[in-house]
Amino acid sequence: MRIDDYVAELNRVLAGPPGPKRDLVVEARDSLTDAADALEAEGLDRAAAERAAVAGFGPVEEIAPGYQAELTCAAGRRLGILLVVGVPVTVLMWSVLWRLYPATETAWLAKPGWYATVSRLLDAAQLAVGLYGGLVLFALNRGARWIRRPRLLTRSLAVTVWISLPVTGGLGLLLTYGADQPNTLAALPALLANLVTAALWGLQVYGASRCLRLTRPVVTPCPSA
Repeated sequence: MRIDDYVAELNRVLAGPPGPKRDLVVEARDSLTDAADALEAEGLDRAAAERAAVAGFGPVEEIAPGYQAELTCAAGRRLGILLVVGVPVTVLMWSVLWRLYPATETAWLAKPGWYATVSRLLDAAQLAVGLYGGLVLFALNRGARWIRRPRLLTRSLAVTVWISLPVTGGLGLLLTYGADQPNTLAALPALLANLVTAALWGLQVYGASRCLRLTRPVVTPCPSA
């Protein structure tokens, strides 16, 4: 097998974030090219040198799992970064808006008794997800040497996102529509804040979906009788 064919097959079987995947494939190509150049300098023709370099590098089915593990960690790190950055931004943004556009005294007094509890619960849930994202990010970076199953850690972060978004979304809707009196938030700031929130949630869903796809269990077919 020539280098181009080997690299094309490796690129086909790998899945993950485009940037890290491209870097790994380019790294593999460079290693193979360097090995082939050295063999060609020793007297082999180019085709034979490439075949020997590929043979020494190892079959794709043996090399790919290690590369795929790194891509899975990269996807988990990206999702962790998104949560570490996006969750505090969302909480801070809405907190500032509530201070800039507070409810009138009449409206605040009309709030039901559960309103403050639900508000604190929403903040706690969001910050807990952001904190877990930070812990996973640290584990997949600094703590990678001690993590035996980074795939499961990445999957747990994705599952956390899928569970937390309906919960936080439901709590947010309850705060918005569960009270009798509206707040004084103007239409334009509310629209912009909702667009930012929706964009961040969309990125979280995309990242979590990719992590789930990369970490789904591999089903081994039963041998035929």
